[in-house]
Formats: sequence, structure tokens, C-alpha cells
Amino acid sequence: MIGISILGSTGSIGLNTLDVIARNRGRFRVVALTANSSDERLAEQCIEWQPEFAVMADADAAERLQRRLHNTESSTIVLAGTEGLEQVAALPQVGYVMAAIVGAAGLLPTLAAARAGKRVLLANKEALVMSGQLLIDAVHEHGGELLPIDSEHNAIFQAMPPPGAAGLDQAGVRRILLTGSGGPFRTRPLESFHEISPAEACAHPNWKMGRKISVDSATMMNKGLELIEACWLFATGPERIEVLIHPQSVIHSMVEYSDGSVLAQLGNPDMRTPIAHALAWPERIDAGVAALDLVKIAGLSFEAPDTERFPCLRLGFEAARAGGTASVHLNAANEIAVDAFLNGKLSFTDIPRVIEHTLEAHTMVPVQDLDTVLAADHAARATAATCIAELS
Repeated sequence: MIGISILGSTGSIGLNTLDVIARNRGRFRVVALTANSSDERLAEQCIEWQPEFAVMADADAAERLQRRLHNTESSTIVLAGTEGLEQVAALPQVGYVMAAIVGAAGLLPTLAAARAGKRVLLANKEALVMSGQLLIDAVHEHGGELLPIDSEHNAIFQAMPPPGAAGLDQAGVRRILLTGSGGPFRTRPLESFHEISPAEACAHPNWKMGRKISVDSATMMNKGLELIEACWLFATGPERIEVLIHPQSVIHSMVEYSDGSVLAQLGNPDMRTPIAHALAWPERIDAGVAALDLVKIAGLSFEAPDTERFPCLRLGFEAARAGGTASVHLNAANEIAVDAFLNGKLSFTDIPRVIEHTLEAHTMVPVQDLDTVLAADHAARATAATCIAELS
């Protein structure tokens, strides 16, 4: 059986991963589970799955988890902090690492998995958005694999030529069509955007996701980050990627070829599909996903994104074109702004204002090493926090 560490096992991706594994118990063995601070839920997972290790990013939560497991039959070893996350990402008995920690917190353990030559199932887009070539190089240098879990990138991966084929031009790829639902506010009057509440922003019409990712979908920053991620995953520039609004979330993305063919991956909006694909690739396994009923769906529609309605998408394209640390600044400012919005300290329409201000305040430099990334991330967070304080 293949050993797997699930980084972020109590979040939506982690839960869906465990669901797929439960349907295929003879193939995978859960070696490590991790969470940020949800010690009660992680304790329940440890009792059910009996992993060798459990890691809490928060040290206090790790102590609570240790106490919860003390009077059970669990033999799970509890670790804490970033060091613990990096340790379980690189364990010799682990073949696959599900990188599903939300935000910049997932960068270091994802890099650790890549440097240990693991198959990295990348659900944490921020790690690639921030580290770019560093992560790609680590995968190649250490003989690992990087398989995308985002439904859009997984769809592109499935529609692309086989891995290891020549570049896009030689493979006859003309462009990548990156789809997005448009979120909950695709048709909402623009003049009412300043009234949007966190609860409204988290109510995605098609997908069940965590709060931060749901807000990113509502602002379409999620698509801006995915654009940057796609550039790195498929070795191309933003000029070869087009974003399309597709409200039904049935076509998860497409690849257009020079002969006019367009290959699309279709499926119900269920994250278990890309998770199962990446776990078993190049084989296929049961994911528990209902069959797609095209007759019931009846129609599929597309429209161009409105960057006045979704300025975060424009900022994503600008950061992709700028290169260097621009994407680090973009991601850091977005994380700070979204957190402030979710905690009632910032309006929905102020999120792009904070991000744009942060991008304008910093000079972009080439990403040469991890220290450059971490310094840019720290500086951008400080700038964004100052901007939020001024807007409050």
C-alpha cells in the first residue's frame, strides 16, 4: 500500500481525500494527518485512521490533541509546528503528500515534500504562486511528481499531452481556457457590493469550500491565483491563458490545439474527482461521485469576465505579467485582506483596494531563493495591515 500524509486533513480537501481513500482502502495507508487548530476533529480522525503521526500547527492545540488521545487506544505520535509539518511531509514511508493547507502556511511543508521526492498532490495553490520556479525545480531535481488538485488545473492536466512531452508549441497547444463559475455575485448589482457580508461571500452556488477559498471565489482572486499557478504548472505565460465564466461548473477547463480541436474535462462539481485522479494516476479509481447527467443539465453557457466587477482578477493578470515577487505580494495582501473581511474589519469592496495598494507599494524583484520569498511575504503583509488600519 502507498503511504500518504494529508496536510490539512480537517479541511474540505482533507475530508474529501479521506473519503476517497475509504473507498479504496486496499491501495493507500494513512501515515500522517495534520491540522491547524481543530484538535477535536483531528482526534476523531486519529482514532478512526490510526496514523503514525498527527501534527497540529498550533502548539497549544497539539497539547490538547495529546490529552484527547491519551485515554484512547491510539498510538499516534503528536508533533507540532512547521517543523512537524515538514517532518511528516518527508517521511520515508510516505509516497504521496496531499498538500491541502490553506495559504502561505503550506509553502514550507510542500517544499519539504518536493525535496523528499514525493508525489505532491497540490491543493495548496499558494505554495506554487509564491515559490514558482523554486517548487518546480525541487520536484525535478529530486525525482518527485507534482499533480494538480484544483479542479481547473486537474482538468487541464487531463486534456494536455502526456507529461514529458515537448513544450506547448511543439505539442500543438494554442491556448488554455481556464473556467470559473463567477461565484455568488456574478449577477448581483455592482452598486450593492459594499454591502456584501462574509456569510454571503461564503455561500458559493456550486462548490463546498472553506471560508477563505470561498471569499477568493467571490472576488475571483481565486481565478487570479489559478492563472499564476497554471503558468508554472504548464510552463506558459498569461498571454496563452484565457479565463471564461462558466456558471454551471460542469466543464472544469479546456485546452485548445492548433488544429482547432478543444479538449475539455467535464464532471459534477465534486472535488473527489480530481483527488481520485491524482491519487491513482495514471489509473482510475472509484471516487464516489455521481454520474454526470447531461440531459438534466440541458445547457452550458460561457461569458467573458467583467474586471470592473472583479478587479482581483485583473490584479492576478498584472502580477502574472510582472513576475518576480509580484505574485508573493499579491497572495500575502489577499490573505490579510480576506482575513480582515471575514472578521468584520474590512468591506468586501476594500479587498481589491488593499491588494492594489500593496502591489503599488513594493518593487518587484526576481525570486532567487526561499529567503527572497519569505521577505517579500513579510513586507507585503505589513503593508496590507497598515492599509487596512487606515481604511478602518
